[in-house]
Amino acid sequence: MATGKDRQKQLAREHYERQMQRRLEREQKAKRTAIIGSTVGVVIVVGGIVAAVAFLGGGDTGTDAAASPSTPPADTASAAPSTGPKPYDAATGTCDYVADTSGGQVKDVGMPPTKVKTTPATKTMTFKTNVGDIVVELDNAKAPCTTNSLEFLAKKKYYDGSKCHRLGSAKFPMLQCGDPTAKADGKSQDGAGGPGYVMAEENLQGAQYKRGVMAMAKTQAPGSTGSQFFLVFGDIGLTPDYTPVGTITKGLDILDKVNKAGVIADMGDGTGAPKQTVEIKDVTIAGKS
Repeated sequence: MATGKDRQKQLAREHYERQMQRRLEREQKAKRTAIIGSTVGVVIVVGGIVAAVAFLGGGDTGTDAAASPSTPPADTASAAPSTGPKPYDAATGTCDYVADTSGGQVKDVGMPPTKVKTTPATKTMTFKTNVGDIVVELDNAKAPCTTNSLEFLAKKKYYDGSKCHRLGSAKFPMLQCGDPTAKADGKSQDGAGGPGYVMAEENLQGAQYKRGVMAMAKTQAPGSTGSQFFLVFGDIGLTPDYTPVGTITKGLDILDKVNKAGVIADMGDGTGAPKQTVEIKDVTIAGKS
C-alpha cells in the first residue's frame, strides 16, 4: 500500500513532468535561429566556451540551449518532418515555401514565386551598407530556392534599413544579419524577425563554412531557413546543416574592420551586437553569365 510519503513523491514527480512539458512547448513555440558549432575550435559547453548565434523570440528570455560535448546538437537531424517544406523539385522546377508557425516577429511581404530557374548558374547580390558595399556571388544552380527567396526579398525592399545584429568572436567569426526588426543595440533580444515563411535547406553535401562564405541561419529544426544569414570572415567548424548560398567577392575587409571594433556587450555565448553599426541600405540581385 502506498504511503503518504510515496503519494507526495508521486505528486511532486507529476508536477515536475508538467513543468518540463510546458517548458518544452514554450521552447518549441519560441522562434530561434541558432548557429551552433560542434567541431574543433567551436565547442559547445554549458558554462564553458560557447559559440552560438541564438534567434530569440516568443517571450523566451534565455539564450539557445547548449549541447554537451558528447551530445550532437539538435540541428543535425537528417530529415525534415512530413509537414515541413519540401526541397527543390528538379522535375518541375519548383520550390516549397510554407508559413512559419513558430512565432516571432514577422515583416510580411508575401510568399516568393514557387517556379524557379537554375540558370544563370550564379547571380550577384550587392548589399549597400553604411560602411561600404558587400558583394556576394550566389550559387543559383545549387541553391535555387534560397537564391529565389533572397531575390524576392530584395525586390520587396525587405532588408532595407535593417541592421546586422550579431557579431561572433575569433572562435566564431561571423556577422549575422537579416532580421528586419533588429535594433542591434546590445540590449534588445534581436533575432526574432522573419518573413513569415520558411524553406528547406539546400546545398548541404560537403558544406563548409570557411572565410568568404555566406550561409543561411536557421533553428535547430530542419526546414526552418528564413531570411537571416551569416557572413563568415574566418573559418567555422559547423556541421553541414546551414545552406551555403554564396561566396563573398567584395567586402571581406569591411567585415574584418567590424570584427576589429568588437561587440557592445558579450551575450555570454561569445557573440554580441557589433560596436560598428552595419546597416543595410539597399539590396540588389543581378544575373551573371
